[in-house]
Amino acid sequence: MLHAKKSLGQNYLNDLYIIYKIVNILNIKNKNIIEIGPGKGSLTKIILSKDPKSLTLIEKDNKLSEHLKSQYRGNKKINIFNEDVLKFDLEKKIKENSIIFGNLPYNISSQILVKIIKFKKRPIKYTDLIFMFQKELADRISGKFGTKNYGRLAVLANYNLDIYKKFDVSPNCFYPKPKVTSSVLHFKRKITKINKIKNIENLEKITNLLFSNRRKMINKNLIKIFKSHDKLKEIKDLNLEHRPSDVKPEKYYEITNLFERN
Repeated sequence: MLHAKKSLGQNYLNDLYIIYKIVNILNIKNKNIIEIGPGKGSLTKIILSKDPKSLTLIEKDNKLSEHLKSQYRGNKKINIFNEDVLKFDLEKKIKENSIIFGNLPYNISSQILVKIIKFKKRPIKYTDLIFMFQKELADRISGKFGTKNYGRLAVLANYNLDIYKKFDVSPNCFYPKPKVTSSVLHFKRKITKINKIKNIENLEKITNLLFSNRRKMINKNLIKIFKSHDKLKEIKDLNLEHRPSDVKPEKYYEITNLFERN
């Protein structure tokens, strides 16, 4: 018996209608697919029914990984890694124009997303991410400028990706039943970007610093980075008396550009 482990944040999606709804967000026929945290393989089974070119599964749980290997032994389309995705070199294994699916564990879902956002190789090899998050987190990731959900994750994710909220998922669709509603987000790779950041970790550094003090005016923390305000005059219409939530994503990208030139 494959029991869900609370320590790994496991909640098995078992509603077939929702599973099909997730897989049908995109046409995956003859595409390279990666699934993070396949669990018992409910999503895996439907992905395979859509005839992908290849399917890579990354499952940390030893028993679940062995179960999947046994179930799909001999299937040449499937490659299964019994690995912790946060420690796994996913960027090295990913194929061109891959689509990544994941019913992500709530406790590490934002870390997984940030890891993928921070891929260093250009052009980025994935075209789309289809991830399920706790609804509260999904709302923050997809938060638009000027709304209460706008913050660090929204700025970071919007640099490389267009974000589309698809639908919410009731706790009743899982076993064991979580205490919260989930949401499915579709991230689509941006083809062109106006502000080309050399290292996205610099954007992460700046957003972490500013949003860790949401109530403070940005001048107090920017002075820690730039030592003086003279450099910041190069950024047109940047109001240093604004708080982090008052600054548009584009301005964060300009600040990062300036930091990298400094």
